[in-house]
Amino acid sequence: MLFAQITDLHIKRPGRLAYKKVDTAAYLARCVDKLNRLQPRPDALVLTGDLVDFGAREEYEHLRALLAPLRIPYYLVMGNHDGRDALREAFPDHAYLRQHPDFVQYEVALGPLRLLALDTQDPPKGGGRLCGERLQWLADKLAADRATPTIVALHHPPFQCGIRHMDIQSLDLGDAAALAGIIAQAPNVERLICGHVHRAVQARFAGTIASICPSPAHQVALDLDPQGPSAFVMEPPAFQLHRHAPETGLVTHLAYVDDFGGASPFYDASGNLID
Repeated sequence: MLFAQITDLHIKRPGRLAYKKVDTAAYLARCVDKLNRLQPRPDALVLTGDLVDFGAREEYEHLRALLAPLRIPYYLVMGNHDGRDALREAFPDHAYLRQHPDFVQYEVALGPLRLLALDTQDPPKGGGRLCGERLQWLADKLAADRATPTIVALHHPPFQCGIRHMDIQSLDLGDAAALAGIIAQAPNVERLICGHVHRAVQARFAGTIASICPSPAHQVALDLDPQGPSAFVMEPPAFQLHRHAPETGLVTHLAYVDDFGGASPFYDASGNLID
């Protein structure tokens, strides 16, 4: 089983740039093309939030058009920049978005895996919350199946990454502790996959791993100075590929959208190492 993860697309209305600099639509189009060309092609794609920039209907219509060429089934997760009603209206054929009456939380099968998506939005704040109702939903789902390898997807990472301006708008620390207590009871949780930080970051969490995916557009500046400013950088756009096999569990690769000239061989046609 191979699935891809992209996050923090921040799609705006057609013709608009993020921060007056980033053409997020063009970056997403390039990422979709790259995903379609992968061999082997992923079986599914999970998009872990901040799908658009202001949760507007026009933004979601633009997002849907940009995803239309994708040849992979995809699953959408809420971020703090998203809008629940507008998302559901723009994707009426994605019935999983309406499994929960109040939150965009759902359970779907990814081949031999189970995906449980959480809604951590806490409008109008940029940080995330998991109220008792959302946590109970997760606890019930995990208690119902302790065998199937499970991926938990949420936008806000449940740990502090050291980039201060992102940590002050992370998942509420009390909610993260409650989430850890639930995850610790479910040994079949292979990974928590997250977004929000626009960087590749990993941490141990409740007996498993929580990982953050980079953005297919702009990245948050890597600045671990506690007084560092809020800033982004145009580092290479990237995504993650998660490969699951019974003998290894989940193995994750960081993949770049750009090809950087393509692959070059180590050996010549005769089998000799190129010196």
